Amino acid sequence: MKLLHYTYRKLSLLLFLLMAVWGVLFYYAIIDEVVDETDDTLENYADILIESALLDPSVLDTSGSLMSTYKFRPISEEEGRDYSQVFYDSTVYIELEDEDEPVRAMRTAFRMPDGQYYELTLMISILERDDMVEAMLWYLGALFLLFLICTSVGIRLVLKGVFRPLHKLLDWLQLIQPGKAVPALNNPTKINEFRQLSDAAVDMGNRSYKAYEEQKQFIENASHELQTPLAIVRGKVELLAESEGLTEQQMEALDEIYSTLGRAVKLNKSLLLLSRIENGQYTEREDVPVDEILDELLPDLMDIYEHKQVHLTRERGEQPFVIRCNHSLAQILISNLLKNSLFHNREGGELQIITTPDTLSIKNTGDAPLDGEKLFRRFYHGADGKKDSTGLGLAIARSIALSASLSLTYEWQDGMHCFRLVKENKKNR
Repeated sequence: MKLLHYTYRKLSLLLFLLMAVWGVLFYYAIIDEVVDETDDTLENYADILIESALLDPSVLDTSGSLMSTYKFRPISEEEGRDYSQVFYDSTVYIELEDEDEPVRAMRTAFRMPDGQYYELTLMISILERDDMVEAMLWYLGALFLLFLICTSVGIRLVLKGVFRPLHKLLDWLQLIQPGKAVPALNNPTKINEFRQLSDAAVDMGNRSYKAYEEQKQFIENASHELQTPLAIVRGKVELLAESEGLTEQQMEALDEIYSTLGRAVKLNKSLLLLSRIENGQYTEREDVPVDEILDELLPDLMDIYEHKQVHLTRERGEQPFVIRCNHSLAQILISNLLKNSLFHNREGGELQIITTPDTLSIKNTGDAPLDGEKLFRRFYHGADGKKDSTGLGLAIARSIALSASLSLTYEWQDGMHCFRLVKENKKNR
């Protein structure tokens, strides 16, 4: 989830909760105020009625109208002395409408000049109050919704502006590539944290580029420096082997030394190639037809391993398998996979090569499944442990595949080792 959406969702949820709490509190505050005003009206009306009854006792025999009903009832002296004024909600049956209507009622007591106590029950219809409360709820709900929408849109716009420098920095980071100079970053902002983050990113990018250049230079220099003494030693071993008077045992020792130096030279070249691939030094890419590379490499490789009498089966798809890769690296990738399948094949074994528009499968007979987790590691040797192998062929193949957005996997199927090269976009579907 994007930072903008995450922050916006949290703030919107908090705002909604705050508005809900505020709406409930506001509603009850308004209701309390309305009830208080109604009670004040009842008190004022009761004072008027009591004053009228004191001046004209005939009022005691009257009653109120429909919207405001009052009634006098004589009570004993004991009740009158301890009487407490009360307010309450009640209902009154309306004969014309044949239903009960809500009212706000008040009961109080007073004493006439002749010493008789009377209870006054006064009721006021609260239909208008209920209508007002309902209207208030609608207006409050509409106001709440409108305020929530406006605030949410405002928060989103503000957050979008606040996070714009961060998004610009992320887009800039996508432009950084190994082996290429760090592009300029034009990201002015008033936010100190984003400004510090941008400065740190530029500084880190420049240091990474400098370290990359130094590493690349070191690898090339080390390789060249190693190649020279290795070539000199091999030349001197050849001269020494041509000397007269060497015994058969000495010749065998020189032959072993020469073979060891050959593997060292091959290992040095392989490590240099692997480092260059992982450092992204092969930047030129093109559409490479894998079927054409197979057609070029297979005849020579089959001749080299002719002594194994391997039976080749070749299957092609309706469309060629084309990958986007450096052409030289593509040749090394396919060559390493073919050499591995021939070198580790048994005599009289099978080699199956199947291409489709999206995959390349190379299968060869074997005795037992291999460890798929360790197989592509550097210097890994299988159970056969053949000394002529450097243990870097499949590691180089995996690095080339990753650099070309390809997936290289291993499976054990029906007594055969299966190496499959698949385009990443097809694999993830």
